Amino acid sequence: MTDGEKNTIRQLTRLQRRVLGTLVEKAFTTPDQYPMTVKGLMTGCNQKSNRDPVTEYSENEVSDALEQLRELGLVAEVFTDGGRTTRFRHYMRLKFDFSDAQLGIVCELLLRGRQQPGELRTRASRMVRIESQETLRAELQGLLSKGFLQASGALERRGVEVDHTFYLPKENMQLGQLAAGADEDEDAEEAQRAPVRSGAGTAAGAPGGAGAGVVQELQQQLQRMQQQSEQLHEALDAVRRRLDRLERELGIG
Repeated sequence: MTDGEKNTIRQLTRLQRRVLGTLVEKAFTTPDQYPMTVKGLMTGCNQKSNRDPVTEYSENEVSDALEQLRELGLVAEVFTDGGRTTRFRHYMRLKFDFSDAQLGIVCELLLRGRQQPGELRTRASRMVRIESQETLRAELQGLLSKGFLQASGALERRGVEVDHTFYLPKENMQLGQLAAGADEDEDAEEAQRAPVRSGAGTAAGAPGGAGAGVVQELQQQLQRMQQQSEQLHEALDAVRRRLDRLERELGIG
């Protein structure tokens, strides 16, 4: 495969993201098992650790996703010496100009979704070393500038969350923004919340008051609920697929 124009792919389906993320992860963490067979890739996609949500994709579904990714130039079939089974590898480095750290970050976000930078650094570091939070922020800023990362606020702010941007428009997975007036210092935030708990006389709706923070928190809770709803729908689809396979195996219907 030859180099071409990079950074042109902007949207992937849920299954494509899971398959691609798993290929990238295994290339980093278990190179002796990479490239991967369809069966091994299915197991990796459905594993219970380092995945959110946990899925139950079939080999046929994974095969279909691999074909779609192959057409996009993100995946290719390879044949190892003496191997009879077709294996697959990713070509993320040819399709995107990500650094190794950025590739590990994107992989972790593809497999888990939105995260805070601290937990993201810990999880991505199992694939590629990220020396410090400052190093992480620099890599995140690079992804932001390329349009492959979204953040709920400035990267140095407390409570900020980041996520990839490969979602389909219908998934409605844009991150809400943290309240513009929120103080990053924990003591200042505690002081800001105190009037709400104590019933002090400041008006909740006053400009710059605690009311704006409450509204913002409710908006973020609503967005988290929407994301959980999406995950529940995907889990329900997985159950339906399993029932369909079981009915076919039993000759029912």
